[in-house]
Amino acid sequence: MGFSNLVFLWTAILPIIVLIYYFFRKKYKDQHVSSTIFWAEAMQETKASPYLKHLQKNMLLYLQLLSLILFVLALLNPFVKSTEMSGEQAIWIVDTSATMLAGKDNTTTFDQHKETMKSLVSELSGRPLTIISTGDEPKTIVRQETESAAIHKAIDSLEVTYEEEQLPKAIDMAQAFIGDTSTSIYLFTDAVDRGELPIENEHVKWIVKGANKELENAAITRFAATANGEHTLPLIQLKNETKRELNVQLSLSNEAGEVLIEEQLALGSEEELTKTFEELPITAVLSANLQVEDDYESDNSMVTLVGNGMSQIVIDQQMHQLVQKGFQSLDTDVKIVPSNQLVSMANEAMIITNQTELLGKTNTPIMLIGRNDETAVEVNNLVDVSEDPLFAFSSLEDVYVNSIYPSFDDYETIATIGGKPFIQRSSSGDIIVLADIQSTDWPLHPSFPLFLWSVQNELMAGTTSLGTFSPNESRAISLIPGDWSIYASNDEYISSFENARQFKAPTEPGLYTVKSQEEEKPFIVQLPAQERSIQEGTSFELGTLENSGEEETSKTSLLIWLLLPILLLLVIEWEVQRRRGFAN
Repeated sequence: MGFSNLVFLWTAILPIIVLIYYFFRKKYKDQHVSSTIFWAEAMQETKASPYLKHLQKNMLLYLQLLSLILFVLALLNPFVKSTEMSGEQAIWIVDTSATMLAGKDNTTTFDQHKETMKSLVSELSGRPLTIISTGDEPKTIVRQETESAAIHKAIDSLEVTYEEEQLPKAIDMAQAFIGDTSTSIYLFTDAVDRGELPIENEHVKWIVKGANKELENAAITRFAATANGEHTLPLIQLKNETKRELNVQLSLSNEAGEVLIEEQLALGSEEELTKTFEELPITAVLSANLQVEDDYESDNSMVTLVGNGMSQIVIDQQMHQLVQKGFQSLDTDVKIVPSNQLVSMANEAMIITNQTELLGKTNTPIMLIGRNDETAVEVNNLVDVSEDPLFAFSSLEDVYVNSIYPSFDDYETIATIGGKPFIQRSSSGDIIVLADIQSTDWPLHPSFPLFLWSVQNELMAGTTSLGTFSPNESRAISLIPGDWSIYASNDEYISSFENARQFKAPTEPGLYTVKSQEEEKPFIVQLPAQERSIQEGTSFELGTLENSGEEETSKTSLLIWLLLPILLLLVIEWEVQRRRGFAN
């Protein structure tokens, strides 16, 4: 608050003059007269309320002082400063990933940001606002909106989608709205590195609103299980992201919710623990739950489909013995058969081969190692893997590959060598390794048997289930044409689809089932690995606008709020004076 006409500060002497006048006005002394001696009894009621009598006696003084003080303030023209966003327009990028659900005192980062957004609406001052939500496919919630009511409605509609934030995609979308217009871009997220934000545009100023810096977290980072004979063998990884020791309780449950095992664990500061259990009862679905006092609950649970480790695996006789030994080390039923007999077993077992003609011709999964229809070309680089669940327990970063085969155009690439595809996945779930094992040093690394175990677990589960999906993931799945519906584990209806290419996974992580009149298959929606870890919150500003590097401010005059009380006081003074008599 401030005053724009300090030159009128001298008028503060006016109420002082009035006060001095009342101090030196003529005063009367009470004098008892015999003929009025009985008046004392009549005045008892007045003496019973001395404060009211004092107020009645000096009412005119108080009214005059108050009106003069307000008059002086009005001459000084007081105002209140209000902050406005810099730039001609504003863009808000809102992170809707799962980590936004972290927070203290039952208040998530996402809720805090929504309240901040609502408070910023008043600072727009008519500037157009665009709101973009993050995700694999960023969405424009409102575009160039100026109405406050519509903006508040859009803020209320924002929800966490559990997807990875995919911030570069949202930034690319925001660039389309900037052009040559000076823009303030607000990024509401938990944490972001300054290097991720483009600052070469002189028309853009970044304001990043991050999460609380004191958040603590312990998480289940990896979880998988396979069946071996009459037992289930789970493998789980836990991580303590705090700088203190945490006492946690880990429990594993079957699809009926029955607790199979429960164990108390101590996780050291920033410790990552891998835990295995043996001789658990056979179950189709296994759930892990971590009881711990932290600030992020979404990563304290995880569900996995149990792969049938005793399912038959058929390996092409032409494959290298290292491949045969690798699968045999997993304690599975492995058969070595001639190449010409693979077709007859194509619908009975998981096949390991290099014959590309078998792709798409079987009802069972295929792992293709090398190709028999192409010639390998020499490469000289290391492997770079993606955040695919297939590499959850195996890192291929130190694997050397001498030569690779040409890739399949329509398949998803999940690992590369020097930018060229190395491992791919077909639309039906087949795994393709575009190299002969003998042209790599992969079998010398511990990641080799772990990778084979992951492939076996994924492909065998795919024969009776749809597998694992990310939240809101759209992917073509292998289902017969028909009317299919998605249900949650509690039989709650989620959605329906007809074409297998129209399948879209639900938003929230958990166990789901697709059902038709003839068949049903379970599948899992799993939090991405990136969303199972929280970072220290960051808030900062980056860049300056060409016309103004500071947030703009405006002055709102309070003069109107002073003139009305002054007018009312003058009316009251006139009425008090009228009742007392103007002669007095």
